[in-house]
Amino acid sequence: MKQNDRIRLLQHVWLFERCSGKELASLASHATPVRVQAGTELTHEGDIGREFFVMVSGKASVARHGVEVGTLGPGSFFGEMALLDRLPRSATVTTTELTDLLVLPTQAFTGVIETMPSVDRKMLTVLASRLRDVEARYLPDDQRLLTRT
Repeated sequence: MKQNDRIRLLQHVWLFERCSGKELASLASHATPVRVQAGTELTHEGDIGREFFVMVSGKASVARHGVEVGTLGPGSFFGEMALLDRLPRSATVTTTELTDLLVLPTQAFTGVIETMPSVDRKMLTVLASRLRDVEARYLPDDQRLLTRT
């Protein structure tokens, strides 16, 4: 997979939506294309996350507590929280067919942040925006006021 293809994939990840071309190129240079067979467990609920995935092709099942809660396909991404908090995975993701992925290890991501702190700030801005959207959708107006004091 060419560098430009990696950059294009990362451009569609909401976490990186405010990153510049230079920042995306740096992230893309640390991402590795990987092909896995059907039945490959990519993440395991409860394990510490050490990588972020973007699906290029194929499909995967998402399960929580052993119950399927969703399906992922091309353009989907997961493991983004592992880049930020290094806490246990919230779900198990298992491929259901031959799947091509772009994988960004947490350690490489941390290296990009250390050399380009602007990426960190842009991600925080995007996360804050997403949190505001969730608040607006799911919390009554009087509850939102209480969460901001």
